[in-house]
Amino acid sequence: MPRFTPRFSHTLIASALVVLSGASWAGGRPDLVLAQLQDAQHERLADQLLVQFKPGVAAMLRQTALDRVGGKLAQHLHGDLHRVTLPAGTDLAAAIRALHGHAAVDFAEPNWVVRHTKVSDDTYYTSGQLWGMYGDTSPLQQNQYGSQAGEAWDKGHFSCKGVLVGIIDEGVQYTHPDLKANHWTNPSEIDGNGVDDDGNGYVDDTHGWDFANDDKSVYDGTFDSHGTHVSGTVGGKGGNGAGVAGVCWKVKMVHAKFLDHGTGSTADAILAVKYITDLKTRHNLNLVATNNSWGGGGYSQGLKDAIDDSGNKNILFVAAAGNGSSNIDITPHYPASYTSANIVAVAALNSNGTLASYSNWGPTSVDLCAPGSGIYSTYPTNSYAALNGTSMAAPHVTGGIALYAKNHPGLTAAQLKTAILGTTTATTSCNGKTVSNGRLNVSTF
Repeated sequence: MPRFTPRFSHTLIASALVVLSGASWAGGRPDLVLAQLQDAQHERLADQLLVQFKPGVAAMLRQTALDRVGGKLAQHLHGDLHRVTLPAGTDLAAAIRALHGHAAVDFAEPNWVVRHTKVSDDTYYTSGQLWGMYGDTSPLQQNQYGSQAGEAWDKGHFSCKGVLVGIIDEGVQYTHPDLKANHWTNPSEIDGNGVDDDGNGYVDDTHGWDFANDDKSVYDGTFDSHGTHVSGTVGGKGGNGAGVAGVCWKVKMVHAKFLDHGTGSTADAILAVKYITDLKTRHNLNLVATNNSWGGGGYSQGLKDAIDDSGNKNILFVAAAGNGSSNIDITPHYPASYTSANIVAVAALNSNGTLASYSNWGPTSVDLCAPGSGIYSTYPTNSYAALNGTSMAAPHVTGGIALYAKNHPGLTAAQLKTAILGTTTATTSCNGKTVSNGRLNVSTF
Protein backbone atom coordinates (compact mmCIF):
# COMPACT_ATOMS: atom_id res chain seq x y z
CA MET A 1 0.00 0.00 0.00
CA PRO A 2 1.29 3.53 -0.68
CA ARG A 3 2.72 5.35 2.28
CA PHE A 4 0.69 8.46 1.62
CA THR A 5 -1.42 9.88 -1.15
CA PRO A 6 0.56 12.86 -2.55
CA ARG A 7 -1.89 15.63 -1.75
CA PHE A 8 0.69 17.93 -0.13
CA SER A 9 4.29 18.82 -0.68
CA HIS A 10 7.44 17.49 0.95
CA THR A 11 8.05 21.06 2.12
CA LEU A 12 4.87 20.96 4.18
CA ILE A 13 5.82 17.61 5.67
CA ALA A 14 9.23 18.96 6.56
CA SER A 15 7.78 22.03 8.23
CA ALA A 16 5.42 19.80 10.18
CA LEU A 17 8.39 17.77 11.40
CA VAL A 18 10.01 20.96 12.61
CA VAL A 19 6.87 21.74 14.59
CA LEU A 20 6.91 18.23 16.05
CA SER A 21 10.43 18.66 17.33
CA GLY A 22 9.62 21.91 19.10
CA ALA A 23 7.24 22.89 21.88
CA SER A 24 4.54 24.47 19.74
CA TRP A 25 2.05 21.61 19.73
CA ALA A 26 -1.26 23.15 20.68
CA GLY A 27 -3.09 20.22 22.27
CA GLY A 28 -3.40 16.48 22.71
CA ARG A 29 -0.46 14.16 23.25
CA PRO A 30 1.17 13.81 19.81
CA ASP A 31 4.29 12.36 21.40
CA LEU A 32 2.27 9.39 22.66
CA VAL A 33 0.13 9.14 19.56
CA LEU A 34 3.04 9.03 17.11
CA ALA A 35 4.93 6.52 19.26
CA GLN A 36 1.86 4.30 19.58
CA LEU A 37 1.28 4.38 15.84
CA GLN A 38 4.56 2.46 15.51
CA ASP A 39 3.19 -0.34 17.70
CA ALA A 40 0.95 -2.81 15.89
CA GLN A 41 -0.88 -3.73 19.10
CA HIS A 42 -2.56 -0.32 19.05
CA GLU A 43 -5.17 -0.95 16.37
CA ARG A 44 -6.55 1.95 14.40
CA LEU A 45 -9.06 2.40 11.60
CA ALA A 46 -7.37 2.98 8.27
CA ASP A 47 -7.69 6.31 6.48
CA GLN A 48 -9.40 8.12 9.35
CA LEU A 49 -8.39 10.71 11.92
CA LEU A 50 -10.10 12.61 14.69
CA VAL A 51 -9.33 16.31 14.25
CA GLN A 52 -9.96 18.99 16.84
CA PHE A 53 -10.00 22.46 15.30
CA LYS A 54 -9.24 25.52 17.36
CA PRO A 55 -12.31 27.46 18.55
CA GLY A 56 -13.64 30.14 16.25
CA VAL A 57 -11.57 29.14 13.22
CA ALA A 58 -13.30 30.03 9.96
CA ALA A 59 -14.51 27.22 7.70
CA MET A 60 -12.17 28.32 4.92
CA LEU A 61 -9.12 28.02 7.18
CA ARG A 62 -10.28 24.60 8.37
CA GLN A 63 -10.54 23.52 4.77
CA THR A 64 -6.98 24.63 4.00
CA ALA A 65 -5.82 22.36 6.82
CA LEU A 66 -7.79 19.41 5.44
CA ASP A 67 -6.48 20.09 1.95
CA ARG A 68 -2.97 19.37 3.19
CA VAL A 69 -3.92 15.73 3.66
CA GLY A 70 -6.79 15.34 1.20
CA GLY A 71 -9.16 15.08 4.17
CA LYS A 72 -12.93 15.33 4.18
CA LEU A 73 -15.23 16.00 7.13
CA ALA A 74 -17.15 12.79 7.73
CA GLN A 75 -18.82 13.22 11.13
CA HIS A 76 -19.22 15.94 13.74
CA LEU A 77 -18.53 14.41 17.16
CA HIS A 78 -18.94 17.40 19.48
CA GLY A 79 -17.71 20.97 19.79
CA ASP A 80 -14.89 21.43 17.29
CA LEU A 81 -14.02 17.72 17.12
CA HIS A 82 -14.65 15.89 13.83
CA ARG A 83 -14.02 12.49 12.30
CA VAL A 84 -12.12 13.03 9.06
CA THR A 85 -11.69 10.56 6.21
CA LEU A 86 -8.46 10.42 4.21
CA PRO A 87 -7.46 8.99 0.82
CA ALA A 88 -6.88 5.24 0.74
CA GLY A 89 -3.43 4.22 1.91
CA THR A 90 -2.74 7.42 3.85
CA ASP A 91 0.25 7.37 6.19
CA LEU A 92 -1.48 8.44 9.39
CA ALA A 93 1.68 9.62 11.12
CA ALA A 94 2.57 11.93 8.24
CA ALA A 95 -0.98 13.26 8.12
CA ILE A 96 -0.95 13.99 11.86
CA ARG A 97 2.33 15.87 11.55
CA ALA A 98 1.02 17.90 8.64
CA LEU A 99 -2.23 18.81 10.39
CA HIS A 100 -0.45 19.81 13.58
CA GLY A 101 1.60 22.19 11.50
CA HIS A 102 -1.50 24.17 10.56
CA ALA A 103 -2.77 27.12 12.60
CA ALA A 104 -6.39 25.90 12.45
CA VAL A 105 -5.73 22.56 14.18
CA ASP A 106 -5.59 21.96 17.94
CA PHE A 107 -4.83 18.24 17.66
CA ALA A 108 -5.19 15.26 15.33
CA GLU A 109 -5.16 11.61 16.33
CA PRO A 110 -6.10 8.16 14.99
CA ASN A 111 -9.57 6.71 15.34
CA TRP A 112 -8.35 3.89 17.57
CA VAL A 113 -10.01 0.47 17.73
CA VAL A 114 -11.15 -0.63 21.20
CA ARG A 115 -12.59 -3.95 22.42
CA HIS A 116 -14.44 -5.30 25.44
CA THR A 117 -12.15 -6.85 28.05
CA LYS A 118 -14.57 -9.91 29.20
CA VAL A 119 -30.14 -12.00 50.89
CA SER A 120 -31.09 -13.24 47.75
CA ASP A 121 -33.22 -16.25 46.93
CA ASP A 122 -31.89 -16.16 43.36
CA THR A 123 -30.81 -19.61 42.28
CA TYR A 124 -27.24 -18.75 41.31
CA TYR A 125 -26.77 -17.06 44.68
CA THR A 126 -28.19 -19.91 46.76
CA SER A 127 -26.29 -22.55 44.78
CA GLY A 128 -22.91 -21.05 45.64
CA GLN A 129 -22.12 -19.85 42.11
CA LEU A 130 -22.43 -16.08 42.62
CA TRP A 131 -19.30 -15.70 44.73
CA GLY A 132 -18.67 -12.13 43.61
CA MET A 133 -21.70 -11.03 45.68
CA TYR A 134 -20.75 -12.92 48.86
CA GLY A 135 -19.10 -11.57 52.01
CA ASP A 136 -17.51 -12.88 55.19
CA THR A 137 -20.86 -13.21 56.99
CA SER A 138 -23.40 -13.01 54.18
CA PRO A 139 -26.46 -15.25 54.61
CA LEU A 140 -26.40 -18.76 53.12
CA GLN A 141 -23.11 -18.38 51.27
CA GLN A 142 -19.80 -16.79 52.26
CA ASN A 143 -16.61 -15.74 50.54
CA GLN A 144 -14.42 -13.10 52.13
CA TYR A 145 -13.08 -12.04 48.72
CA GLY A 146 -16.49 -11.25 47.27
CA SER A 147 -17.86 -7.71 47.05
CA GLN A 148 -19.69 -8.15 50.40
CA ALA A 149 -22.95 -7.23 48.64
CA GLY A 150 -24.70 -10.07 50.46
CA GLU A 151 -23.97 -8.34 53.76
CA ALA A 152 -25.37 -5.03 52.50
CA TRP A 153 -28.50 -6.84 51.31
CA ASP A 154 -28.85 -8.50 54.73
CA LYS A 155 -29.05 -4.99 56.23
CA GLY A 156 -31.79 -4.03 53.79
CA HIS A 157 -29.48 -2.13 51.43
CA PHE A 158 -30.24 -3.66 48.05
CA SER A 159 -32.15 -0.92 46.25
CA CYS A 160 -30.63 1.88 44.20
CA LYS A 161 -34.05 3.23 43.27
CA GLY A 162 -33.82 6.73 41.85
CA VAL A 163 -30.19 6.25 40.81
CA LEU A 164 -29.09 5.77 37.19
CA VAL A 165 -25.93 4.37 35.63
CA GLY A 166 -24.82 4.26 32.02
CA ILE A 167 -23.75 1.01 30.37
CA ILE A 168 -21.30 1.94 27.59
CA ASP A 169 -20.60 -1.38 25.90
CA GLU A 170 -22.18 -3.78 23.47
CA GLY A 171 -25.95 -3.87 23.34
CA VAL A 172 -28.04 -5.24 26.19
CA GLN A 173 -30.92 -7.70 26.10
CA TYR A 174 -33.01 -5.41 28.24
CA THR A 175 -36.02 -7.75 27.95
CA HIS A 176 -34.13 -10.43 29.92
CA PRO A 177 -36.23 -11.54 32.94
CA ASP A 178 -33.49 -10.32 35.30
CA LEU A 179 -33.00 -6.98 33.49
CA LYS A 180 -36.35 -5.79 32.15
CA ALA A 181 -37.43 -4.10 35.39
CA ASN A 182 -34.23 -2.05 35.53
CA HIS A 183 -33.77 -0.69 32.02
CA TRP A 184 -34.26 3.05 31.61
CA THR A 185 -37.01 4.53 29.48
CA ASN A 186 -36.58 8.08 28.22
CA PRO A 187 -39.62 9.91 29.62
CA SER A 188 -39.25 12.72 27.09
CA GLU A 189 -39.19 10.53 23.98
CA ILE A 190 -42.29 9.13 22.28
CA ASP A 191 -41.27 5.81 20.82
CA GLY A 192 -41.92 5.24 17.15
CA ASN A 193 -43.09 8.71 16.16
CA GLY A 194 -39.95 9.44 14.15
CA VAL A 195 -39.37 12.71 16.03
CA ASP A 196 -36.49 13.80 18.24
CA ASP A 197 -38.85 14.78 21.05
CA ASP A 198 -36.23 15.77 23.62
CA GLY A 199 -34.01 17.60 21.11
CA ASN A 200 -30.78 15.71 21.85
CA GLY A 201 -30.14 14.81 18.22
CA TYR A 202 -31.32 11.19 18.46
CA VAL A 203 -34.72 10.13 17.15
CA ASP A 204 -36.72 7.68 19.29
CA ASP A 205 -33.87 6.96 21.72
CA THR A 206 -36.35 5.37 24.10
CA HIS A 207 -33.86 3.11 25.88
CA GLY A 208 -30.58 4.59 24.68
CA TRP A 209 -28.71 4.63 21.37
CA ASP A 210 -26.62 2.34 19.17
CA PHE A 211 -23.59 4.35 18.03
CA ALA A 212 -22.09 1.42 16.16
CA ASN A 213 -25.05 1.25 13.77
CA ASP A 214 -26.47 4.73 14.30
CA ASP A 215 -29.97 3.64 15.28
CA LYS A 216 -32.21 3.34 18.32
CA SER A 217 -31.91 -0.43 18.73
CA VAL A 218 -29.69 -1.17 21.73
CA TYR A 219 -30.05 -4.94 21.35
CA ASP A 220 -29.31 -6.57 18.02
CA GLY A 221 -29.09 -10.26 18.90
CA THR A 222 -27.16 -12.87 20.79
CA PHE A 223 -23.76 -11.36 19.95
CA ASP A 224 -24.67 -8.54 22.38
CA SER A 225 -23.63 -10.89 25.17
CA HIS A 226 -20.90 -8.85 26.85
CA GLY A 227 -23.12 -5.84 27.51
CA THR A 228 -25.89 -8.10 28.75
CA HIS A 229 -23.50 -9.83 31.16
CA VAL A 230 -22.10 -6.56 32.51
CA SER A 231 -25.61 -5.20 33.09
CA GLY A 232 -26.63 -8.18 35.19
CA THR A 233 -23.75 -7.65 37.60
CA VAL A 234 -24.64 -3.98 38.05
CA GLY A 235 -28.40 -4.37 38.24
CA GLY A 236 -29.77 -7.87 37.84
CA LYS A 237 -33.12 -8.08 39.64
CA GLY A 238 -32.71 -9.72 43.03
CA GLY A 239 -35.15 -11.46 45.31
CA ASN A 240 -37.24 -12.90 42.48
CA GLY A 241 -36.34 -16.53 43.10
CA ALA A 242 -34.59 -16.97 39.78
CA GLY A 243 -31.28 -16.38 38.03
CA VAL A 244 -28.77 -13.92 39.43
CA ALA A 245 -28.80 -10.72 41.44
CA GLY A 246 -26.83 -7.59 40.71
CA VAL A 247 -25.25 -5.39 43.35
CA CYS A 248 -28.35 -3.18 42.94
CA TRP A 249 -31.64 -5.04 42.80
CA LYS A 250 -33.42 -1.85 41.76
CA VAL A 251 -31.62 0.68 39.56
CA LYS A 252 -32.09 2.23 36.14
CA MET A 253 -29.53 1.49 33.43
CA VAL A 254 -29.10 3.69 30.35
CA HIS A 255 -27.68 1.81 27.36
CA ALA A 256 -25.14 3.37 24.99
CA LYS A 257 -24.06 0.68 22.57
CA PHE A 258 -20.87 1.40 20.63
CA LEU A 259 -19.24 -2.03 20.45
CA ASP A 260 -20.45 -4.33 17.69
CA HIS A 261 -19.34 -7.96 17.89
CA GLY A 262 -16.92 -6.84 20.58
CA THR A 263 -15.18 -4.09 18.59
CA GLY A 264 -15.65 -0.33 18.37
CA SER A 265 -13.91 2.92 17.56
CA THR A 266 -12.72 5.88 19.59
CA ALA A 267 -15.09 8.15 17.67
CA ASP A 268 -18.12 6.08 18.69
CA ALA A 269 -16.85 5.84 22.27
CA ILE A 270 -16.66 9.63 22.42
CA LEU A 271 -20.21 9.93 21.11
CA ALA A 272 -21.44 7.39 23.69
CA VAL A 273 -19.79 9.19 26.61
CA LYS A 274 -21.11 12.57 25.43
CA TYR A 275 -24.60 11.08 24.97
CA ILE A 276 -24.77 9.87 28.57
CA THR A 277 -23.41 13.18 29.87
CA ASP A 278 -25.97 15.14 27.84
CA LEU A 279 -28.84 12.96 29.08
CA LYS A 280 -27.89 13.71 32.68
CA THR A 281 -27.82 17.46 32.19
CA ARG A 282 -30.73 17.63 29.72
CA HIS A 283 -33.12 15.65 31.92
CA ASN A 284 -31.61 16.42 35.35
CA LEU A 285 -31.02 12.72 36.00
CA ASN A 286 -29.40 11.34 39.14
CA LEU A 287 -26.87 9.55 36.95
CA VAL A 288 -23.75 8.86 39.00
CA ALA A 289 -21.51 6.56 36.93
CA THR A 290 -20.89 4.80 33.64
CA ASN A 291 -19.53 1.29 33.32
CA ASN A 292 -16.79 0.91 30.72
CA SER A 293 -15.65 -2.70 30.42
CA TRP A 294 -13.55 -2.12 27.30
CA GLY A 295 -10.24 -0.70 26.20
CA GLY A 296 -7.39 -0.69 23.74
CA GLY A 297 -5.94 1.55 21.09
CA GLY A 298 -3.65 4.45 21.81
CA TYR A 299 -3.97 7.80 23.53
CA SER A 300 -6.97 9.91 22.48
CA GLN A 301 -7.24 13.50 23.66
CA GLY A 302 -10.76 13.55 22.26
CA LEU A 303 -11.85 10.65 24.46
CA LYS A 304 -10.08 12.03 27.51
CA ASP A 305 -11.81 15.38 27.00
CA ALA A 306 -15.19 13.61 26.88
CA ILE A 307 -14.38 11.70 30.08
CA ASP A 308 -13.23 14.91 31.78
CA ASP A 309 -16.47 16.61 30.77
CA SER A 310 -18.51 13.78 32.27
CA GLY A 311 -16.53 14.24 35.48
CA ASN A 312 -17.38 17.93 35.46
CA LYS A 313 -21.01 16.81 35.46
CA ASN A 314 -20.32 14.51 38.46
CA ILE A 315 -20.31 11.21 36.59
CA LEU A 316 -17.72 8.63 37.60
CA PHE A 317 -16.17 6.64 34.75
CA VAL A 318 -15.59 3.06 35.93
CA ALA A 319 -12.99 1.44 33.66
CA ALA A 320 -11.78 -2.14 33.36
CA ALA A 321 -8.00 -2.22 33.93
CA GLY A 322 -7.55 -4.63 31.01
CA ASN A 323 -6.50 -8.24 30.59
CA GLY A 324 -2.85 -7.96 29.57
CA SER A 325 -1.12 -9.04 32.82
CA SER A 326 0.74 -5.71 32.72
CA ASN A 327 1.62 -2.77 34.90
CA ILE A 328 -0.33 -0.04 33.11
CA ASP A 329 1.65 2.66 34.88
CA ILE A 330 4.43 1.60 32.51
CA THR A 331 2.46 0.22 29.55
CA PRO A 332 -0.74 2.29 29.41
CA HIS A 333 -4.10 0.69 28.74
CA TYR A 334 -6.72 3.24 27.79
CA PRO A 335 -9.15 4.44 28.98
CA ALA A 336 -8.10 3.11 32.41
CA SER A 337 -4.71 4.85 32.18
CA TYR A 338 -6.02 8.36 31.55
CA THR A 339 -5.31 10.78 34.40
CA SER A 340 -8.91 12.02 34.51
CA ALA A 341 -9.92 12.52 38.14
CA ASN A 342 -13.31 10.81 37.70
CA ILE A 343 -11.91 7.48 36.44
CA VAL A 344 -12.13 4.49 38.77
CA ALA A 345 -9.98 1.72 37.28
CA VAL A 346 -10.60 -1.85 38.42
CA ALA A 347 -8.39 -4.98 38.52
CA ALA A 348 -9.78 -8.52 38.77
CA LEU A 349 -9.62 -10.98 41.67
CA ASN A 350 -10.01 -14.74 41.73
CA SER A 351 -12.35 -16.30 44.27
CA ASN A 352 -9.37 -17.20 46.49
CA GLY A 353 -8.29 -13.57 46.75
CA THR A 354 -5.36 -13.72 44.35
CA LEU A 355 -4.99 -11.20 41.57
CA ALA A 356 -6.17 -12.89 38.37
CA SER A 357 -3.22 -13.87 36.20
CA TYR A 358 -4.69 -12.00 33.23
CA SER A 359 -5.45 -8.79 35.13
CA ASN A 360 -3.59 -5.56 34.52
CA TRP A 361 -2.55 -3.57 37.55
CA GLY A 362 -0.82 -0.29 38.40
CA PRO A 363 0.10 1.38 41.71
CA THR A 364 -1.03 4.78 40.42
CA SER A 365 -3.31 3.89 37.48
CA VAL A 366 -5.55 1.17 38.98
CA ASP A 367 -7.69 2.09 41.96
CA LEU A 368 -8.94 -1.17 43.46
CA CYS A 369 -9.62 -4.86 42.92
CA ALA A 370 -13.01 -6.55 42.56
CA PRO A 371 -14.31 -10.05 41.71
CA GLY A 372 -13.59 -10.85 38.07
CA SER A 373 -13.16 -14.61 37.55
CA GLY A 374 -15.96 -17.13 37.17
CA ILE A 375 -18.63 -14.42 37.37
CA TYR A 376 -22.14 -15.59 36.58
CA SER A 377 -24.54 -13.04 35.13
CA THR A 378 -27.31 -12.49 32.60
CA TYR A 379 -26.72 -13.66 29.04
CA PRO A 380 -28.71 -13.85 25.79
CA THR A 381 -31.26 -15.26 25.27
CA ASN A 382 -32.88 -15.21 28.74
CA SER A 383 -29.97 -17.32 30.00
CA TYR A 384 -26.92 -17.08 32.29
CA ALA A 385 -23.20 -17.67 31.86
CA ALA A 386 -19.90 -17.33 33.70
CA LEU A 387 -17.20 -15.08 32.24
CA ASN A 388 -13.72 -13.98 33.32
CA GLY A 389 -12.03 -10.60 32.99
CA THR A 390 -11.59 -7.13 34.33
CA SER A 391 -14.76 -6.52 32.32
CA MET A 392 -16.53 -8.54 35.00
CA ALA A 393 -14.78 -6.75 37.88
CA ALA A 394 -15.73 -3.22 36.82
CA PRO A 395 -19.54 -3.64 37.07
CA HIS A 396 -19.26 -4.82 40.69
CA VAL A 397 -17.74 -1.39 41.40
CA THR A 398 -20.30 0.46 39.28
CA GLY A 399 -23.11 -1.23 41.20
CA GLY A 400 -21.35 -0.38 44.45
CA ILE A 401 -21.13 3.29 43.47
CA ALA A 402 -24.87 3.33 42.72
CA LEU A 403 -25.65 1.70 46.08
CA TYR A 404 -23.50 4.21 47.96
CA ALA A 405 -25.05 7.12 46.04
CA LYS A 406 -28.55 5.89 46.93
CA ASN A 407 -27.80 5.91 50.64
CA HIS A 408 -25.60 9.05 50.57
CA PRO A 409 -27.40 11.42 48.17
CA GLY A 410 -25.98 14.67 46.89
CA LEU A 411 -22.31 13.70 46.77
CA THR A 412 -19.99 14.93 44.06
CA ALA A 413 -18.12 12.49 41.86
CA ALA A 414 -14.95 13.21 43.81
CA GLN A 415 -16.68 12.48 47.11
CA LEU A 416 -18.14 9.24 45.76
CA LYS A 417 -14.74 8.08 44.52
CA THR A 418 -13.12 8.91 47.84
CA ALA A 419 -15.82 6.97 49.68
CA ILE A 420 -15.49 3.87 47.50
CA LEU A 421 -11.69 3.77 47.79
CA GLY A 422 -11.83 4.62 51.50
CA THR A 423 -13.95 1.58 52.31
CA THR A 424 -11.83 -1.05 50.54
CA THR A 425 -10.48 -4.02 52.46
CA ALA A 426 -6.70 -4.38 52.52
CA THR A 427 -5.72 -7.35 50.33
CA THR A 428 -2.27 -8.83 49.91
CA SER A 429 -2.58 -9.44 46.18
CA CYS A 430 -3.72 -5.83 45.60
CA ASN A 431 -1.08 -4.27 47.85
CA GLY A 432 1.36 -2.25 45.77
CA LYS A 433 -0.69 -3.04 42.68
CA THR A 434 -3.51 -0.51 43.20
CA VAL A 435 -4.01 2.96 44.64
CA SER A 436 -6.14 1.66 47.54
CA ASN A 437 -4.09 -1.52 48.12
CA GLY A 438 -7.42 -3.28 48.57
CA ARG A 439 -10.61 -4.79 47.23
CA LEU A 440 -14.19 -3.59 46.90
CA ASN A 441 -16.27 -3.84 50.08
CA VAL A 442 -19.87 -2.66 49.84
CA SER A 443 -21.01 -4.11 53.18
CA THR A 444 -21.42 -0.67 54.78
CA PHE A 445 -23.01 1.03 51.78
